[in-house]
Amino acid sequence: MTPSKTILTDDFGRKHNYLRISLLEKCNLRCTYCMPADGIALSPKASLMTAEEIFSLAQIFVENGVDKIRLTGGEPLLRKDFPEIISKLATLKTSLSITTNGILIDRHIQALKEANIKKINLSLDTLVSSKFHTITLRNQFEKVIDNLHLLLNNDFHVKVNVVLMKGFNENEITDFVQLTQFLPISVRFIEFMPFAGNEWDRSKMVSQNEILSEVNNVFSSEEIQKLEDEKNFTARTYKIKDFQGDFGIISSITNPFCDGCNRIRLTANGKIKNCLFSNSETDLLTAYRSGESITNLISESIKNKKKVRAGMVTVSEMDDPALHFDNRSMIAIGG
Repeated sequence: MTPSKTILTDDFGRKHNYLRISLLEKCNLRCTYCMPADGIALSPKASLMTAEEIFSLAQIFVENGVDKIRLTGGEPLLRKDFPEIISKLATLKTSLSITTNGILIDRHIQALKEANIKKINLSLDTLVSSKFHTITLRNQFEKVIDNLHLLLNNDFHVKVNVVLMKGFNENEITDFVQLTQFLPISVRFIEFMPFAGNEWDRSKMVSQNEILSEVNNVFSSEEIQKLEDEKNFTARTYKIKDFQGDFGIISSITNPFCDGCNRIRLTANGKIKNCLFSNSETDLLTAYRSGESITNLISESIKNKKKVRAGMVTVSEMDDPALHFDNRSMIAIGG
């Protein structure tokens, strides 16, 4: 079958050229907003994509218009065959990047270079060691900080992802912004989002306006520079004058960016999700293993994508657990 550049275009004219692939559902941290307190029921190993299947499915997406792939988890670096996976994907000549908690990154620096992976998203929700343990239940703060500097010293482009939650880390907003004075990083503040098992409620969320208010309390309007947002942006970006780095705000709840969404997600067990907030999934792996074409399944999933947040248009709808409680937990989606 001749590849089509239209199967990844939805009914609202959005072209989906960005594929996020979750490599596994396990993580070596226990972040409360990501993993339920009691953990999750892991998919049987036999139902997870192999390295060859990850490559083959990704290749089908690339043939049909995907030119950007991000590897996520769980924690993707926990896959023992991670070097093999990125080596295979590197042959597709797409933009390849990863999201990681950074704990194991030092073991894979050379493999990342050989696969021409330059862009790393590093999850780090606090700059205080004791609070790091509170949110992750692990004592790995120093290791993450050391590996952040290791990445910068090896010329990787690093974005630091910070999920903000009231009563935990909202008082560190300007500390993270100050970090960009001397480090060429992009800090991305992320609004707390509802997923299965993370006990979300709006009162815990730090909104875009609240984030900007905190920044405005410390920096003058002349110092805060609004940068041009990327095409299909998720983060609205800013920079403090003369600082090396910048910061952005991912406001999926209070100011969504669905109009320009170009992202699709492939779970570790080979199911496509057309929206982070959607509980609807399409099983590609079973069809692929049966020798069936999966392009029609991909097209159907994309065509069924809602205009805004899986149909949750207003913030008040997000308050209703019935509309999102049966979605996967974040660790099983991959972000």
